[in-house]
Amino acid sequence: MNEENMKKIGRQMAIRMGILMSFSLSLIGTLTSGHFTIPGFLISFAVSTVVSILIGFVIPVGKISMDLCRKWKLQPGTIGHRCVESMISNVIYTPLMTLIMVFLAYQGAMRSSGGQAQIVFLPMFLKSLLICFVAGFMIIFSCMPVFRSSLMKGMQPKE
Repeated sequence: MNEENMKKIGRQMAIRMGILMSFSLSLIGTLTSGHFTIPGFLISFAVSTVVSILIGFVIPVGKISMDLCRKWKLQPGTIGHRCVESMISNVIYTPLMTLIMVFLAYQGAMRSSGGQAQIVFLPMFLKSLLICFVAGFMIIFSCMPVFRSSLMKGMQPKE
């Protein structure tokens, strides 16, 4: 496969994974907060989608993963390779997306309570980060190969 096709696949992966991760983590975050609202979910989803797609276009997650897996001599398709590429993607996306989503939720709670809400940002963030990090890894591990396979098939020359 030529380099131009690989770049197209990388951009499509960034979009697909960005939307999937944004939807999943926004849903998980708002559900685990104990204060799920449709507007809260939609705002979180919209903001995190923009952020995650920007991350995907700016940071070459696939290249970073491939370089590290190659350095560690991990064969593509093996569990080790998939774990490393999932962890790299998770470390790049999840903390920033979680920080933004928790910050929005915190600001919303403080605004709606007139600054009287009895919540502290750091514990709220750390709890959400732990939950989202575990969920993010499982989502990436299970969905990235499916998306990649689908995109690779789409790039095959037509006979």
